[in-house]
Amino acid sequence: MFAVVKIAGQQFKVTKDQTLYVPHLEGKAGDKVEAEVLLVDNDGKLSIGEAIKAKVKAEIVDHVKGDTVIAYKQKRRKGFHKKKGHRTAYTKIKVTDIK
Repeated sequence: MFAVVKIAGQQFKVTKDQTLYVPHLEGKAGDKVEAEVLLVDNDGKLSIGEAIKAKVKAEIVDHVKGDTVIAYKQKRRKGFHKKKGHRTAYTKIKVTDIK
C-alpha cells in the first residue's frame, strides 16, 4: 500500500514507516503532521480525487540543513568575482500511518 501526498507544495510517494526529507515545516521534533492525500493504491485498487477517504499521518523527527550550494559569479578581465553559498532547510519526517 502506498500513497501520493502533497507536502509543502511538493508531491511524494510514501509508504508506512518510511522516512523522508521534505521542505522545512513548522513544528518541533515529535509533533504530528497530516498530509494532503492525492492518490492511494491499496493492493491494486486506485483511489483518486474526491473518492479518497485515506489520511496519511507523519511525525517530525528532526530539522536539518542540506549540502552547501555555492553561487559563483565572475566577469572576465574586470577583476569582479562574487562567491555566495546557502544551505536549504529540510525537515525529516517518518510516515506513521496510512488509513
